[in-house]
Amino acid sequence: MYLTGFADEAAKSLEGQIRATKELGWRFIESRNIDGINIHDLPEADFDRVCEQLSQAGISINCFGSTIANWAKAIDQPFDSSLAEARRAIPRMQKLGTKLIRIMSFAVLKDRDPEDQMEQERFKRVRELVKMFSDAGLTAVHENCMNYGGMGWGYTLRLLENVPGLKLVFDTGNPAFTDDRMKPKPYPKQSAWEFYQHVKDHIAYVHVKDGTFDPATQVTTYTFAGEGQGEVKRILTDLLNNGYDGGISIEPHLAVVFHDASKTSDDDVRFNNYVEYGRRLETMIREIQNQF
Repeated sequence: MYLTGFADEAAKSLEGQIRATKELGWRFIESRNIDGINIHDLPEADFDRVCEQLSQAGISINCFGSTIANWAKAIDQPFDSSLAEARRAIPRMQKLGTKLIRIMSFAVLKDRDPEDQMEQERFKRVRELVKMFSDAGLTAVHENCMNYGGMGWGYTLRLLENVPGLKLVFDTGNPAFTDDRMKPKPYPKQSAWEFYQHVKDHIAYVHVKDGTFDPATQVTTYTFAGEGQGEVKRILTDLLNNGYDGGISIEPHLAVVFHDASKTSDDDVRFNNYVEYGRRLETMIREIQNQF
């Protein structure tokens, strides 16, 4: 088992991301944005500099937090952008020795019912993406986020049944603020523990996020791991008790929220929040391991 994180929540620059990682004593970053640009979209010269900085620092990228087929990509629009991102990502992953890449299953069509989501087209596209990565010796992991597979655990299982070779990255926090479209309207929010129980045999990677959703205000408040509705300690206890030996990646969303540009903070708060989040997670994991 190893710890990593979306270090773009600690700093925009790679230098700052490396500094936060070293402050925690970790060796890995899950790379999403560097200077505001996703790692698979960086100009070639900038990517070469990233490789050099990482090598000099002794830090590795364990996973690409890609935007492939994510919540900003519509299933009823052309597939070109996700295919192009995948083609750019593959040689970069190979150069860095990165084996995992986070993908999704395209945005939910909000004006359609759960059973009218163009699922066959989704399966076809995700199959093509997974094959591209598997043919290159890489593993695509699907995140339960604002996408088809994130509508409920049953949709994730249906995706797995129809996409050979697909694995999961399970995000503990996403269910707390995501509609459970397996239930009747008005959709309640999901249970992280219920979702986890149904998909845990397919989990190859974990994102730790936590928060609480207030039905009265419809507002999600992000918290340190274990302080929200994400059942983080319960899920990690079950994973580790059953021999989980993969990565655990922090995505705090505290000082800065990736999906919301209005949430900003000064650089020191952002950096310190990330490091504190990582340290608290380390303490939680030690407590879990001491139970065994």
